[in-house]
Amino acid sequence: MLTTIQAGNTIQQPKICLDHFVSTEQLSTALVEALIHRTLEIKRMHPSQYPKVEHALISNLFFEPSTRTHLSFQVAQRHLGMEVIEFDPATSSVKKGETLSDTVLTLQALGISTVVVRSSEEKYYEALINDPNLTVSVVNGGDGSGQHPSQSLLDVTTIYEEFGFFKDLKIAIAGDLSHSRVARSNAELLYRLGAKLYFCGPHEWYDSTYDRFGEYVELNDVIEFLDVLMLLRVQHERHEDPRAELLREAYHYNYGLTLQREDRMKSSAIIMHPAPVNRDVEIADELVTCQRSRIYRQMENGMFARMAILEAIIHGQHEKESINALS
Repeated sequence: MLTTIQAGNTIQQPKICLDHFVSTEQLSTALVEALIHRTLEIKRMHPSQYPKVEHALISNLFFEPSTRTHLSFQVAQRHLGMEVIEFDPATSSVKKGETLSDTVLTLQALGISTVVVRSSEEKYYEALINDPNLTVSVVNGGDGSGQHPSQSLLDVTTIYEEFGFFKDLKIAIAGDLSHSRVARSNAELLYRLGAKLYFCGPHEWYDSTYDRFGEYVELNDVIEFLDVLMLLRVQHERHEDPRAELLREAYHYNYGLTLQREDRMKSSAIIMHPAPVNRDVEIADELVTCQRSRIYRQMENGMFARMAILEAIIHGQHEKESINALS
């Protein structure tokens, strides 16, 4: 079980080693706990004390638009001293029909050891990590409506930083559940960590696969006893249902965090959102930066979480090299 981390204290841990970081399902609970500890340990450091990695070439392959995740990884890479090799899908051979595997194989041939990939294709990473010709480490920056494991790590870190535990915390994940990779990653991870989960939002956007993690309820029925309300962005770009526009028009009143709903929340409860935020849709404009909002703290923690992930990837590569050298 996670122990509470006090500011200023340093908990010595063995090095965390990862081959890849592609889904929350890949991660043991113990590994998640270690990554949370390491994220907060790095956060307490002065920038001059940040861990450094040497001779690490990395490339970010973002085939979908991204601000927070892409820039967060870039800043994390810079703080770690990694050499980032620029990749622009718009000017790459992907435009000529090159497959993702061939693109990554090309980068590998040039000496790049790690790729961070965001793709609209769900589980794109399976073809990469199971290809015997590829030895690069893959970090999933989001795959369609599938997984977003680095967002999940920063989210659970933010919750742990706030409360110091997970067991029996009452957490609602509310919104566009059927299209949300953030919701899928968080539901799986928070359930394992012992939280009590609720799912809220339009029935049309609910996915029964969430049933194994918690209850589907009306937000109005749980708002008063929640510890955490995790709002989800309405993903306009993924909706093809003609009813979606009607749902969006009435979304804030029926399903969003209005000022009236926020006023019913416990004084200790917090608001989270992976962003970008549709103001006055998922959340009232005035609440985005209110006292209980942790939206921008999530973004801050995202940089530290991604530093912990990348550090663990490099440690994993070094461990593999050591084993190979002895064999």
